[in-house]
Amino acid sequence: MRKKSKSRHITVLGDGGWGTALSLVLNGKGHKVTLWGAFKENIQKISEKKENSTFLPGVHVPVNINLTTNMGKALKNAEIVIISVPSHVFRLVCKKYKRYHKEKHIIVSVAKGLESKTLLRMSEVIEDTIGSHADVVALSGPSHAEEVARGIPTAIVASSKNPKLAAFIEEVFTTNHFKVYTNPDLIGVELGGTLKNIIAITAGIVDGLKLGANTKAAVLTRGLVEISRLGVRMGANPLTFSGLSGIGDLITTGLSPFSRNRTLGERIGKGENLEAIIASTPKVAEGVNTIKAALTLAKKYNVAMPITEELYKVLKRKESPKKLLSNIFSRDSSSELDWLPFIGTI
Repeated sequence: MRKKSKSRHITVLGDGGWGTALSLVLNGKGHKVTLWGAFKENIQKISEKKENSTFLPGVHVPVNINLTTNMGKALKNAEIVIISVPSHVFRLVCKKYKRYHKEKHIIVSVAKGLESKTLLRMSEVIEDTIGSHADVVALSGPSHAEEVARGIPTAIVASSKNPKLAAFIEEVFTTNHFKVYTNPDLIGVELGGTLKNIIAITAGIVDGLKLGANTKAAVLTRGLVEISRLGVRMGANPLTFSGLSGIGDLITTGLSPFSRNRTLGERIGKGENLEAIIASTPKVAEGVNTIKAALTLAKKYNVAMPITEELYKVLKRKESPKKLLSNIFSRDSSSELDWLPFIGTI
């Protein structure tokens, strides 16, 4: 049994599945939690039904979680501010939050993405918006909201430029079923959580085409290589990608029926149209938003990312999903040790 930590005032910006799940974890630990949402209808529905039926149907939301659409009220007593919104609106929410930012705030980013125009990671967007003085921690790892909200044992990673902040967040968040580890490699932790979404879409296409476990294993394994290659070139520790925020998150996102990215890929593999899939659900598959930025970074750092390149052709150029796998497997072979980033040349 862990020693009970001091109760904190925590505000979660973003009433999607992940923001709601984290609110439940923190509320269950005795923290004073406020959940902010941008849309009055959704916050009102959660308040009335005592569940987030749009993103977490069937999961009870306790009355002592404060719900609001007023960001000023939400942040009035906050010590920790969790930003849990999709990457394409992340800067917008940061700008809105800046008006209420206080020096005492510790900002926790739980979004997994890259900003399309600037190529910035989410912690960098926070610093670019709030200032380099901001205390920022990234929280990432294999953690589907649907499971976390139901108390299914989960382990994730906290990372920050300031190791003391990461350790503090580890203490605040960790429960008997929600374990937080720390990792000083902020670049690797954020990139692992971001780039795995691209590979997970490809894994979903494998499912949609009914190609089997052999093909999916190849996609996930070589996908990890692409993630690691780019990450290391950008300054990450290669060992990070063998941890929770690397291979752990990739396995979960590539295999789970809860995975938005894998599910989107499966539907594409079955022949559905990307735009129709996106329009059919309020849930965001970050891999779609991230892929162009990832390829731009790959070009900048001179890194080969064939799976990412082929998926881009399917998503943006409407090429056949069958052609994606054919093109990947028709590439020239080489020694596996030449492309394993942990022991080979990158």
